[in-house]
Amino acid sequence: MPVAHIDSYYAASAHPAPDRPPLTGDVEADVCVVGGGIAGCATALLLAERGYQVVLLEGNRIAFGASGRSGGQAIVGYACSQDKLVAQVGPADAKKMFDITVDALDLVKALVARHRIDCDLHWGHLHTAIKPRQEADLRAYQEELVNEYGYTSTRWLDQAELGEVLNTDRYIGGLRDDRSGHLHPLNYTLGLAAAAEAAGVKIHEQAMVVGIEHGSTVRLRTAAGPSVRARHVALCCNAFIDEKISKALRDRIMPVGTYIIATERLGQARIESLLRENVAVSDVNFVLDYFRRSDDHRLLFGGRVSYSGRDALNTANATRVRMLKVFPSLADAKVDFAWGGHVDITMSRAPDFGRIAPNVYYLQGFSGHGIALTGIAGQMVAETIAGQAERFDLFTKLRHRDFPGGPALRTPALMLAMLWFRLKDLL
Repeated sequence: MPVAHIDSYYAASAHPAPDRPPLTGDVEADVCVVGGGIAGCATALLLAERGYQVVLLEGNRIAFGASGRSGGQAIVGYACSQDKLVAQVGPADAKKMFDITVDALDLVKALVARHRIDCDLHWGHLHTAIKPRQEADLRAYQEELVNEYGYTSTRWLDQAELGEVLNTDRYIGGLRDDRSGHLHPLNYTLGLAAAAEAAGVKIHEQAMVVGIEHGSTVRLRTAAGPSVRARHVALCCNAFIDEKISKALRDRIMPVGTYIIATERLGQARIESLLRENVAVSDVNFVLDYFRRSDDHRLLFGGRVSYSGRDALNTANATRVRMLKVFPSLADAKVDFAWGGHVDITMSRAPDFGRIAPNVYYLQGFSGHGIALTGIAGQMVAETIAGQAERFDLFTKLRHRDFPGGPALRTPALMLAMLWFRLKDLL
């Protein structure tokens, strides 16, 4: 039986997609991509467009993980501050890394247009401040973007100007970025997969990789038995990376649960009375809230997190309570969908891209900034396999630490650390 996508608003509004066959016999390819999220589908597509013979193996279904469940916000920059990048690679390379995130937004736009992907893409994003300290931080960030990185697409909105966009008293100001935006992540990923197939990629679902044998030709064994032999491999497993593939990669990320609700259809007039423009919004708390409109006039609202790896009790109601702090007038609105998933975070929140062998590349640690960054990461892998590694190798300079404590203690240790950040959000 085919594995179904998690019950969510995205799955309920997804475009039809075929069930791809499992791998039934040994095959050979120029490149084997492991993982059918945005990173994997983009990598496969962009390699196939360069003329490579590509096989993509997905253990569940295309976009089964975060790529089919996330908040759908495509945002410039990284989950970590630029200062963290500067400290490791210096200002010049940190500037190049920032520019890559700008290119990532342009790539989303280009892929959607070139392959006619119907994914409700809209431009406009707001980072909002709840407290004066956060306002000062956002204003300083805007100055850094302009002065250090030449990024001039943002403008500050004071409380009155913000009120013309958002009908809420929760925020005292916001940084608007019309180059960032939002989309339907499941339909975007399904569109990339369809484009990859049209370019010649062979996609196999329910083809879980359980072993990898390195060499000039790499052999990847699947749970059902058949294998793929390829000259190059791209591991795009993210939160689903298994120790059987690489314990070292698994130890450097932590799957973090996050949750989203979707209200009933509110109607155009009501949703536009709350969000007068179709922009995505996220506050700047460490445990943040994020929300946006859907094209069928729902409010999609997310932000609760679980560092224990377990779904919190009554997640839908707890997330609804957070939504009502922003929009109290939705007290009578029914919640039609509630779902969760995992994002893969690194200790530093910087992305973790590199090689575990000369011909085996990996992409992980998007830390909640995956909608745009995954696509450009796939493009960088394609460039590297084709012989141009300059952009990809920028990220191999970043040092990443294992999460402390090993399998038994890493989660409790992280939960204690997160309690401190939650307390800081309240100050």
